[in-house]
Amino acid sequence: MNPVNTISGKAYPFGLKNVDTDIIIPAHWLKTISRAGLGKGAFEALRKDSGNIFDSAEYAGSPILIAGDNFGCGSSREHAAWALDDMGIKAVIAPSFSDIFSGNAYKNGVLTVVLPQAAVDRLMVVVQENPDMPDPIHIDLENQVVTTPFQDRFTFEIDPFRKHCLMNGLDEIGLTLASSAAISDYEARLAAEKPWLAPAVA
Repeated sequence: MNPVNTISGKAYPFGLKNVDTDIIIPAHWLKTISRAGLGKGAFEALRKDSGNIFDSAEYAGSPILIAGDNFGCGSSREHAAWALDDMGIKAVIAPSFSDIFSGNAYKNGVLTVVLPQAAVDRLMVVVQENPDMPDPIHIDLENQVVTTPFQDRFTFEIDPFRKHCLMNGLDEIGLTLASSAAISDYEARLAAEKPWLAPAVA
């Protein structure tokens, strides 16, 4: 997982409330165990509309998604976070998130930023009124602030452990490997103190 410190760029001005995981990635995409290629299925139902923002040249490749309240509700499918990441979205800004989605997101390197509705509305305006601006939104995870070139500044809260994992690029495997020395020391000590528990050598 790549470390997350700052995220700058355009944003999809989505804004829709109560977007569930079936909208983010439909169930028929869940047959795969690979994360690669899931971005093609992200928001599939909405992308059938030729005027959708996800296929708009104005917002193509945006690393940020601005959403409405209760984003990621519904099922617990981790594929929703996988699809967003594969689509190139590194952060989602919304007034609130489903707890399960938020947990899946940070484990996959996608930052979820909770801001008041008024701040979300302002960011939507900034993005929509400045389609040619390359970096209308800047997210600074270390200082926990979202800014725009128009002097907007919105602070946000984040769980310290999740912040640590994101900034250091640590998923669950990475966290375990970071303790590899302590694990090896424990296993060596256990083998010496209780050799009957050590695996048999053929």
